[in-house]
Amino acid sequence: MKELFITEIRDLYDAEKQIVKTLPKVAKAAESEQLTQALNNHLEETRNHVARLEQIFGIVGETAKGKPCKGMKGLLEEGGEVIQEEDKGALRDLALIAGCQKVEHYEVSAYGTIRTLAEQLDMQDVVQLLQETENEETAADEKLTGIAAAIMGSEEEGENAEQEAELAEAGAARRPASGIHSKRKAS
Repeated sequence: MKELFITEIRDLYDAEKQIVKTLPKVAKAAESEQLTQALNNHLEETRNHVARLEQIFGIVGETAKGKPCKGMKGLLEEGGEVIQEEDKGALRDLALIAGCQKVEHYEVSAYGTIRTLAEQLDMQDVVQLLQETENEETAADEKLTGIAAAIMGSEEEGENAEQEAELAEAGAARRPASGIHSKRKAS
């Protein structure tokens, strides 16, 4: 079980390092300042996640080195496609959030798995470190959900304002001028 634990830690270590390299590009591609700020904040958290994993390697007496995480590589490549295929704007931001949330869900799952392995191996100090990171990943996911809701809300408000303006124009075009309308009533 300890070998599995070490293998999973190495996989996650590589995943976190891939995220550290990718997050600045994603933050730069976002239009929403709120999203950009959240991604930059999470970049700092992710650097701390790498440091925590390095601390865990030290606790278990292993060298901090990664094992290529193909799952994360695929998720990040998918996110990169969004940057290339979508024009900057609300739709791209929502697609970026969707990609980031896939990454967060992967991480929450991975941290939960290795935390459970650490519990089984009776490594309570490691369990605490992993739980801290898992909690931060969950909070990041929830923050992204809130930002997506705000973006969709502002998009919806913008669409509603456009529709109201169009209806007002259409209504004005159908309404007769007040003088003509008054004469009809008089007839």
